Amino acid sequence: MNEVKSTRVAFVNALEELFRQDERVVMVSADSVAVFRAGELQKKYPDRTIEAGIAEGSAVMIAAGLASAGLKPYVCAYAGFLTMRALEQMRTFVAYPRLDVKFFGANAGMCAGEREGVTHQFFEDLGIMRSVPGFTVFAPSDADDTFDMVKRAYDTKGPVYCRIGSGRDPIVGQDRLLRSYGDDAVIIGCGAPLKDACEAADALKDGGVNATVISLNVIKPLDEGLLMPYISRAGKVITVEDHNVFGGLGSAVCEIAGKRVTRLGLNDVYPESGTADELKHKYRIDKQAIIEAVNKA
Repeated sequence: MNEVKSTRVAFVNALEELFRQDERVVMVSADSVAVFRAGELQKKYPDRTIEAGIAEGSAVMIAAGLASAGLKPYVCAYAGFLTMRALEQMRTFVAYPRLDVKFFGANAGMCAGEREGVTHQFFEDLGIMRSVPGFTVFAPSDADDTFDMVKRAYDTKGPVYCRIGSGRDPIVGQDRLLRSYGDDAVIIGCGAPLKDACEAADALKDGGVNATVISLNVIKPLDEGLLMPYISRAGKVITVEDHNVFGGLGSAVCEIAGKRVTRLGLNDVYPESGTADELKHKYRIDKQAIIEAVNKA
């Protein structure tokens, strides 16, 4: 649980494999080659890595044109600059015609942008993209999961949005069931807080509360077949995400749960800057907050 690994490097490594397997795969960057650690990929495949500059809307339109001609573009940029600056283009010119464009957004959540502050902390993206018809929405648990989700995006028909982290992302494992101690509570999470969720479940077990931890890497559509047996058996449901409580994972689970869900996340505020641990503590998505939420529930 203390190991970290870059989701950005994992993205590039998986994309390079796809480059070798399918000459239709291309990358479109919005001034993000360095951000995604894709410099070497650009050198190897200069004709298949397109740099649009600081122009996210243009990057999306380029990708839409490439997809309409039969190519398979992957667009990489900061999560918020994609989902806010270029939302109209993603919605109208990719999702509406169901084009096969894959979007990967870095610095998703507040913990991934602790060095730059609120302008680079993107905690609205899941809610935004869940609301756009036609999009599949991914939230990998860690770098290894990201590697697999790049491949899964390739196999997914239509547009995909995938959020990734800072490049200093904790390894939690790719299993959907991370802890299975019992049915006193089920903790459902995605991304960075999963490490805290597992540690919270371990600590709760020592105190006599037996919880299950589920990692969700697909936020839309939700895997109801996976979730509902645990939700129906659990005494209480806790969701935890590095995202606003409105519109994200917690909202998605509430839409299917049919019972009370305690949602931990950003409570419709603009977060401050700080280290990832400081931010998780301040905004109540850390181990202790999860423990307290389960005990209170």
